[in-house]
Amino acid sequence: MKYILTLAAAFALTLGTSFAGCGKIDTDKGKLKAVNAEKKQITIDVDGKDVTRTLTPSSKGADELDKLVGKKIVVQSSHGKVESVAKG
Repeated sequence: MKYILTLAAAFALTLGTSFAGCGKIDTDKGKLKAVNAEKKQITIDVDGKDVTRTLTPSSKGADELDKLVGKKIVVQSSHGKVESVAKG
């Protein structure tokens, strides 16, 4: 009986941690101030504050960032990593 309860408890713990993803998406709307290709970072002016986000190979819309410097953009990120960039 202890064996079955131990297996059930272990299964419940592993199942619970597999669904524990954060899923939090931050949205920054502002003017793109700078693109640092060396560090793979962008700097956005959001309501007078500079916000730095890191680009990843899977960031959507990141290939045209040099053309958007000085223009308004919308950046969606998760844990500081850019998910997507859109003109806006």
